[in-house]
Amino acid sequence: MGLPDLQRELEQLEAQSLLRRRRRLEGMQGARVRVDGRDYLSFCSNDYLGLAGDPRLIEAACAGALNCGVGAGASHLVSGHHAAHARFERDVAEFAGFDSALLFSSGYAANLGVMSALLGRNDAVFADRLNHASLNDAVLLSRARLRRYPHLDTAALERLLASTPARRKLVATDAVFSMDGDIAPLPQLLALCERHDAWLLVDDAHGFGVLGEAGRGTLSHFGLAAPRIIYMATLGKSAGVAGAFVAASRDLIDWLIARARTYVYTTALPPLLASALATSLPIIAAESWRRERLAERIAALRAQVQVTRWRLAESSTPIQPLLIGASAEAVEVGARLAEHGILVPAIRPPTVPQGTARLRISLSAAHGADDVARLAQALNRIEQGA
Repeated sequence: MGLPDLQRELEQLEAQSLLRRRRRLEGMQGARVRVDGRDYLSFCSNDYLGLAGDPRLIEAACAGALNCGVGAGASHLVSGHHAAHARFERDVAEFAGFDSALLFSSGYAANLGVMSALLGRNDAVFADRLNHASLNDAVLLSRARLRRYPHLDTAALERLLASTPARRKLVATDAVFSMDGDIAPLPQLLALCERHDAWLLVDDAHGFGVLGEAGRGTLSHFGLAAPRIIYMATLGKSAGVAGAFVAASRDLIDWLIARARTYVYTTALPPLLASALATSLPIIAAESWRRERLAERIAALRAQVQVTRWRLAESSTPIQPLLIGASAEAVEVGARLAEHGILVPAIRPPTVPQGTARLRISLSAAHGADDVARLAQALNRIEQGA
């Protein structure tokens, strides 16, 4: 592709309201942010428990920097594996209810690492059609065959599992779907994996910290445990810091240490972040009021948004998608909200299917009741043409 071709394609994206531009955050993440020189009420962040700017995490990160320095300096297998990493891996494995856990630099890297280490050309992955891009890309990297089933359709999944000649089978699913906010039927998926001898890879990026006893995640929410489950959760959302972990049997974690390319060939996460995470984990467990407040904000939003042309999708999680349809209209509604001092991202294809552009409203325990009412009132007025 030459430069003129690239310029034309960028112009086409612009005409279709699909060109992406970054906003510049100034200061801390939170319910109120300063972006590009202006103050906003924000419903853009995945900081579901309001911990990203918590003074205790900041203090722990500063202490970690004094004790460990700023950078890890090497990959885990060379000289970058710090005692702070090891402590957090032990603690988060126990918290999530697994034998062992492994820290990754991101959830994207974790998913790529798991699949590329476990699967090859003679294997197959069975994936929900609305899975996160990292799970789809992970299959491509592994060279396994990708078989996608309709969203949440366990009957279709069973037919695919029953008909595959694959040597090794893995079912991959978001636990909480990142653009829809609905929850995967994990008990049924696990039962199918048991019946057809398949691994179950659960990406709990948006459930960890929010769902389950003490915020232990979607597996805890359903009361599930099994040796064939591979559990991935990110640490830059509810945990308020950065990175991700994979929790599983000790043998599987040992295999990932030896074979997961995104772990072996990546500089380790700065140990100061592991120190901050070690502070975040007990806060998640102890401060149940954060999840209680979050549930109140979700219920209030769903009660107060009264629109007829758009639709608030069914979701009991902090991800509340307002389905608009056309990309141009979704962008326009986001711009109108910004005029009111409210930030909500417009999500468009290819992130979501054609014709399902939406506003992705992300709620946090840091939002007040008045914040939710302000957003709902603005949406109601905009939809009515006011």
